[in-house]
Amino acid sequence: MKRALIAFLLLTTSFVVVQAQETTAEHQKLIAEFISNVKQQNKAALAEKVAFPLRRDAPIPPVKTKEEFLDRYNEIFDESLIKTIVNSKPDKDWSAMGWRGMMLEQGKVWLDGNGRLIAVNYQSTIEKRRQAALISADKKELDRSVRKYKRPVSLLETQKFRIRIDDIGKGQYRYSSWKLQSNVNETPDLIIDGGKVIFEGTGGNHYYEFENNGYIYKCVFTVLGEKDAAPVVVKITKDGKELLSQTATVIR
Repeated sequence: MKRALIAFLLLTTSFVVVQAQETTAEHQKLIAEFISNVKQQNKAALAEKVAFPLRRDAPIPPVKTKEEFLDRYNEIFDESLIKTIVNSKPDKDWSAMGWRGMMLEQGKVWLDGNGRLIAVNYQSTIEKRRQAALISADKKELDRSVRKYKRPVSLLETQKFRIRIDDIGKGQYRYSSWKLQSNVNETPDLIIDGGKVIFEGTGGNHYYEFENNGYIYKCVFTVLGEKDAAPVVVKITKDGKELLSQTATVIR
């Protein structure tokens, strides 16, 4: 789960504030191997060095297995991306980003310290069309009150609630919640617009915060934390007093 959350954050590279460093000889060796496999269209070799799941921009499902990677390779690696990778120079176009790994240009492609592919921040025309179709279908399944959004962020389930976070544009987010036994095509029990995302430090931990009539709702995502730390916790506070704290499962 934490690997998936790290990959998600690499898909939103604006949080990266660590200064890029030059790649080492070892880095360059791993990068050169990746470039060579892409150039030779050695998909099987590439599939062996992917940190699954490989996230795609929501609501496109992540690539979970080697078989899926091979099936969807051409959707992700189109002619334009392949050209960018093949023409890149390990010592000039790639940067070392500490524990996050190595990135091409401004984060278009990420490899971890072992040379495994961990993120592709690029959308081919095929994926753009697929994303648009999935969003259109998703909106039809939702209650009319929450159909308007730019991008779905996450769907969570706690012991009692189903919670959906959507990017509604202009840096704002929406919180919608239903009782667990309810369906998302029903009117949500609670809708809060105007939420924000806040990153904590450079480790990737972040939370979405929403305010409603003095109550503060937080969905806290822990990427780097204690070994047994819950990946997501939903908290409700008022006047600084915690009223609720429940761990959540990430559905998508």
